[in-house]
Amino acid sequence: MTRWIILGCALLAAPVAQAHPHVFVEVGLRFVSQPDGRLSGVEVTWSYDDFFSLLVLEDRGLDPDGDMVLTEDERAALTGFDLTDWPDGFEGALFLYDGARKIALGPPTPTHIGMEGGRIVSRHIRHFDPVAADGLVGRPYDPSYYAALTLKEVTGLSDGCAVTVERADSKAADAIVAKMGNSTDEGFFEEVQVGIHYADAFEVTCAPSS
Repeated sequence: MTRWIILGCALLAAPVAQAHPHVFVEVGLRFVSQPDGRLSGVEVTWSYDDFFSLLVLEDRGLDPDGDMVLTEDERAALTGFDLTDWPDGFEGALFLYDGARKIALGPPTPTHIGMEGGRIVSRHIRHFDPVAADGLVGRPYDPSYYAALTLKEVTGLSDGCAVTVERADSKAADAIVAKMGNSTDEGFFEEVQVGIHYADAFEVTCAPSS
């Protein structure tokens, strides 16, 4: 857990055996549209579970009075805490596809940090080359499954577009992992990348323009 904090919540920290996540994150995605309707960026919201939020605050010496309200200076000190020192190969726990083509996301820029209901909520934006919204597919997940991400909302699309969300089937994912042997080797789940089996997925469909 300490390593996860030091890495700025890089979700690829030391994996655990039997695919039990240690951090739980609710994810919101707000897409940025161009005037022509194509998408060119996404603002990602990460809402951390209350226990992990408490660990982060204690590790950084923030909110010493325990009121779960951050001062302006504390917010400034916490801004970007989960965006720095991402390990090589870490892609930010978000994977977007334009058809079969994987979309290259730019580096993250923090846009918000705060506390909501005792939980740290951070936002950052990532830009990419413009793509059509129709047919966009995405999955927010940690490949090692050290952190469990749950997709809560997808916004920022035009009125003619709809989002279909396919929730992860945890029982089916557990069965897949069980067939892998449930190794006790701490590097096993990072190597085999089990997180995708526990990932929520979404697809955007848009009505043809008139």
